[in-house]
Amino acid sequence: MGLGGVMGTGERNRNLPGGLGETEVEAFLGNPQGGGAEEVELGPCPDPAPILQGPYCAPHPLSLLVQAAALAVALAEGTLPAFLPCELQPHGQVNCNWLFLKSVPHFSAGAPRANVTSLSLISNRIHHLHDSDFVHLSNLRVLNLKWNCPPAGLSPMHFPCHMTIEPNTFLAVPTLEELNLSYNGITTVPALPSSLVSLSLSRTSILVLDPTHFTGLHALRFLYMDGNCYYKNPCPRALEVAPGALLGLGNLTHLSLKYNNLTEVPRHLPPSLDTLLLSYNHIVTLAPEDLANLTALRVLDVGGNCRRCDHARNPCRECPKNFPKLHPDTFSHLSRLEGLVLKDSSLYKLEKDWFRGLDRLQVLDLSENFLYDYITKTTIFKDLTQLRRLNLSFNYHKKVSFAHLHLASSFGDLVSLEKLDMHGIFFRSLTNTTLQPLTQLPKLQSLRLQLNFINQAQLSIFGAFPSLLFVDLSDNRISGAATPAAALGEVDSRVEVWRLPRGLAPGPLDAVSSKDFMPSCNLNFTLDLSRNNLVTIQQEMFTRLSRLQCLRLSHNSISQAVNGSQFVPLTSLRVLDLSHNKLDLYHGRSFTELPQLEALDLSFNSQPFSMQGVGHNLSFVAQLPSLRYLSLAHNGIHSRVSQKLSSASLRALDFSGNSLSQMWAEGDLYLCFFKGLRNLVQLDLSKNHLHTLLPRHLDNLPKSLRQLHLRDNNLAFFNWSSLTVLPRLEALDLAGNQLKALSNGSLPPGIRLQKLDVSSNSIGFVIPGFFVRATRLTELNLSANALKTVDPSWFGSLAGTLKILDVSANPLHCACGAAFVDFLLERQEAVPGLSRRVTCGSPGQLQGRSIFTQDLRLCLDETLSLDCFGLSLLMVALGLAVPMLHHLCGWDLWYCFHLCLAHLPRRRWQRGEDTLLYDAFVVFDKVQSAVADWVYNELRVQLEERRGRRALRLCLEERDWLPGKTLFENLWASVYSSRKTVFVLDHTDRVSGLLRASFLLAQQRLLEDRKDVVVLVILRPAAYRSRYVRLRQRLCRQSVLLWPHQPSGQGSFWANLGIALTRDNRHFYNRNFCRGPTTAE
Repeated sequence: MGLGGVMGTGERNRNLPGGLGETEVEAFLGNPQGGGAEEVELGPCPDPAPILQGPYCAPHPLSLLVQAAALAVALAEGTLPAFLPCELQPHGQVNCNWLFLKSVPHFSAGAPRANVTSLSLISNRIHHLHDSDFVHLSNLRVLNLKWNCPPAGLSPMHFPCHMTIEPNTFLAVPTLEELNLSYNGITTVPALPSSLVSLSLSRTSILVLDPTHFTGLHALRFLYMDGNCYYKNPCPRALEVAPGALLGLGNLTHLSLKYNNLTEVPRHLPPSLDTLLLSYNHIVTLAPEDLANLTALRVLDVGGNCRRCDHARNPCRECPKNFPKLHPDTFSHLSRLEGLVLKDSSLYKLEKDWFRGLDRLQVLDLSENFLYDYITKTTIFKDLTQLRRLNLSFNYHKKVSFAHLHLASSFGDLVSLEKLDMHGIFFRSLTNTTLQPLTQLPKLQSLRLQLNFINQAQLSIFGAFPSLLFVDLSDNRISGAATPAAALGEVDSRVEVWRLPRGLAPGPLDAVSSKDFMPSCNLNFTLDLSRNNLVTIQQEMFTRLSRLQCLRLSHNSISQAVNGSQFVPLTSLRVLDLSHNKLDLYHGRSFTELPQLEALDLSFNSQPFSMQGVGHNLSFVAQLPSLRYLSLAHNGIHSRVSQKLSSASLRALDFSGNSLSQMWAEGDLYLCFFKGLRNLVQLDLSKNHLHTLLPRHLDNLPKSLRQLHLRDNNLAFFNWSSLTVLPRLEALDLAGNQLKALSNGSLPPGIRLQKLDVSSNSIGFVIPGFFVRATRLTELNLSANALKTVDPSWFGSLAGTLKILDVSANPLHCACGAAFVDFLLERQEAVPGLSRRVTCGSPGQLQGRSIFTQDLRLCLDETLSLDCFGLSLLMVALGLAVPMLHHLCGWDLWYCFHLCLAHLPRRRWQRGEDTLLYDAFVVFDKVQSAVADWVYNELRVQLEERRGRRALRLCLEERDWLPGKTLFENLWASVYSSRKTVFVLDHTDRVSGLLRASFLLAQQRLLEDRKDVVVLVILRPAAYRSRYVRLRQRLCRQSVLLWPHQPSGQGSFWANLGIALTRDNRHFYNRNFCRGPTTAE
């Protein structure tokens, strides 16, 4: 029970400090029976203290009652997001990922549970699944429980975990078709419904499969059981698949058993299989009987079973000598096989008989083997006329780089080949003879040759390929056009090189630098030369490549001054990527030899622009008639450039990452820098160190502009009325600036603005009506600001037309009666992440939690609580008095008399302060020797011996109690004969009977004498976590003292303890919360 429970149970003793009731006394005494009222909110109860201090601490009780009733009605009618704390997504999908749930949420009856078809519970903490968890989801088809209770080896902290699944958990969902139990500590296959189509049991602790596990699953088509026994998920033995364990799955088409330490192919697999994945086990021998009945197989993956460990990126077991062993007829009966994976299998040669009968084979993966010599002389490809994809990557010789590579002539028989991957073979020269057998392949579209240490390349050879669309030569050492080998007198040889590091593999293709502006290279012919050693570009490099449409030259060291002659042969080039180089833009005719160039990326060429005193000419932009996309981003451009950019064709310009603030600071020199771009639609000025943006700066931007990005500058002020000078502007991005408020005017009328992003600023205030006049605004991003509320007056009638209103990551003040909750509920379809990402920032107990996680009782102040209590008491009294008077009038009168007598105020005998024998009665647990030692040798000495004339009189059990009296008599006398009762606590979870009885007597004295005598001394910080201790410190701070473990703080402790023992506790109460106990009449 949280502090919300204190608000509920404390009404019975509101005259006590902080309204402590018997429930709180029981909680302090460690009573396991103590429990509060049932919670009605969706999360733990927060502390009401900050709310009582806020602007809603003293509204009229009736208005608060109305608000509480309205929220209750909302809860009942389901106007709140339907599946709190989860999020409802399109097509009946409910997302409960990463909520740290400990049980499956049971959604309210008002939610449309029958519409839920998919439930995702990834990365929670659900360790027990009950029979009733999914009963209410009558149409559930997809259930994902991945990463809830991972095995010890997969857990981030390597904690063991076991998931318990009750027998009928999934049987209660007869519509379930897809179930994912991966990454959970389950040891056996649970009972499953017959409707199941796809089942994932990967990375679990299941090590045995037998026929009883899958009884009745006739609809199952996909079964994944990967990684149940490998180096990240260690196991005592390999996965054991009993013969015929899966034979009853008559419709099973896809079976994956990767990473399971299998030593042989499981016997009697279903003949319906068309995909079988057995990679990265320890199957080093394959015979025809292993795959005997799998005649329908289309995809077979047996790679990684006999590994090449010098290229492994993870723990690897060397392949035994003379293995693997593949029988010549292993695959001969698989006439329908279309994909075969033999990668990472330590193959030195290929037997022609392996591929006999594979007339439909379309994909063959032979990567990471030892076929570096064999691919120059093999004849096995003559019969693979249907092969479309061939992977030969990383078939290199250990520590050797070949001077030349000559492919076998049988490659020319692959008439259907579309994609060939040959990266990582390591040869240094690419000439017209290297790929000669491939030149006549009519369908070859993709050729990957990256990471081969090629330093000489005749790029013109690619002009002879009739259908080639993509050539990847990235991550090589190409420095220029190749010189024919005959001229150098070079012969085929081998050169020792450094051993390739483990895990070395080509990275993904670089995305273009300006992803929002630059088009992709999905064109007819692309050549990738990125990450090479190019220093200069000569037109001889591109001879016979007039068909080339996209050229990537990024991440080289090109430092020449381009003058319009480098790319002359590329008459069809449309996209050119020269980012991450050192280009010198000195000549005015740069790139003018490319008449069809549409996209040019010159980003991250900052070195020339950082050279002092060197000018740069950007006039070439006006001479490119087809140029539509240009990136000059992240060049640090600040001075000595052309004063104006001109172009009639340019549509998008990325000028981010420069220093436009310094350029505009030079008077009017660069004021019209962008004005000549007459048809510009998109302009990115992000990260330009702009502190101010004057109306004249906006006025000199192209009037055709539709999208303007000013993200991540230093703008603390924006003149919103100046948007009228951009009549076509539809999207404005001001995210990541320093705006503090939207208060200087409002969005002007008549503008076409549809999208406004002011996220990641420090906006804490918005004037009413700010967005009202922007009638076309449909998307507004106010996330990651400092907003305490979202006021409907900001939007007016515009609120109904907004399609996206993002207010996530704001410190919203979740006080009772917050109007923004109703507003967001009305527009919940437009608010992304309303149930999860729209969170509270205050009060502190709700910080970071959903705006719907609050206790309805927080809406009730003390006056309203007393009124409700009085009303309910009157109703109960009438309900009891009437029937009792009807039956037993005499007894009823006697009862009423004594009831009234009990409520009459009585004068109690006031004990004089001077008559008390002791200043303090010290209560502690004698069983704890450390506490007793501290009391006798520290507390007693300091208060009785070292205070001189101010010495205090302490009452100690073993010293001052009278022999012959009962324990209760001594205890009662000690409490009532002392001004204060000091409780010395080492912990609060288990307390002795003496402490319990003493505390009850102190509470009784509070009830009788209206005198609070409790003083708490906490010896260990662990005891400070008690809810009673924290609440008492909030109400009466000076009566709760924490013993400092640093000697420097002990003097202050004794002084504070002396004050607490000599002054009345009522002087210590916090007046914001309670007046403290008052003297009885």
